[in-house]
Formats: sequence, structure tokens, C-alpha cells
Amino acid sequence: MNKRFPPVLDVCCGPKGMWFDKKNPLAIFVDNRSEVIEMEFPSGKYTERIEPDVIADFTDLPFPDNTFALVVMDPPHIKQNVDTGRVVKRYGMLTDNWRDMIAGGLKECFRVLRPEGTLILKWNECRIPVREILSLTPVPPLFGHRSGKTMQTHWIAFLKVAEARG
Repeated sequence: MNKRFPPVLDVCCGPKGMWFDKKNPLAIFVDNRSEVIEMEFPSGKYTERIEPDVIADFTDLPFPDNTFALVVMDPPHIKQNVDTGRVVKRYGMLTDNWRDMIAGGLKECFRVLRPEGTLILKWNECRIPVREILSLTPVPPLFGHRSGKTMQTHWIAFLKVAEARG
């Protein structure tokens, strides 16, 4: 049985902060948790929902090879051993084996990406430089863009080259 999937996969959706339409039918949203987060700010309480379509780890995706035209990866980017703080609660954290985690996630993204499909990686280098992340990719990036007030967020595009035809 060949199940049809929408063309887009977000492998670390968290609260879907980059999405204009958080229920976009063109995408499957994946995260390793589903929860409601209550946070305190000086202006009051704030509630955020992490509601993926599929609960899975981005290093072990439950989809067939060559499935999606576009994969989006916005993985955790803060390395620490305690899950405290607003950013960590919203987006998760990296542990001591973060290199294996990111490399495994990138490998999985390329596995489920169709030939000639695009991977968009969003990375904030507040703690880990983007060059360290790019050293973990099995495919070189095409281009990227820095954004944000301090220019620490990188948007990086990759293309999965079609397999050679025999």
C-alpha cells in the first residue's frame, strides 16, 4: 500500500513559530512531544502549544525514502543538560551528543527528501557556530541568509541531487 503524503515535512515543528498557517494542509508537522507550555513574563502568563501531526524524533523519521519535495529543519540549538528556560521549553535542547543528533537528523532529512527536493535548515548560532553544523551535512549547502537583530539566525538551502541514471 502506497500512502500519499503532502509535499512538505517540518521535522522539528515545536510551536510552529515560522509558519504563517500553523495548520497548513501542504505540510506534515513532526516533533518529539505534544504539550502545552505555560510561561511567565513580566506582562503576564503566556501559553504555547506544541501540537505535531506525528510524534517522532527527527533522527528516526517514520516516512519512506524519497517522499517529500521540501523538508524544513529548525532543530534545537542550545546545548545544556537541564530543560529550563523559555527557549529550551519551546524548542528543546541539545545534549553532549549534539553532533551525532544533528548529523543523524540531517541524514534523515535527506533520506526522506525526494531527488531534486529542497531542505531548508534554520540555525541560530548563539552558542554553536553555523560552520560546525555545516561540517555535519552529507550535502553541501547551495546558499543561505543571516537574519534577526543580531544576525545570528541562518536560513540555509540544500538541494538533494537526483541519483545518477544508469
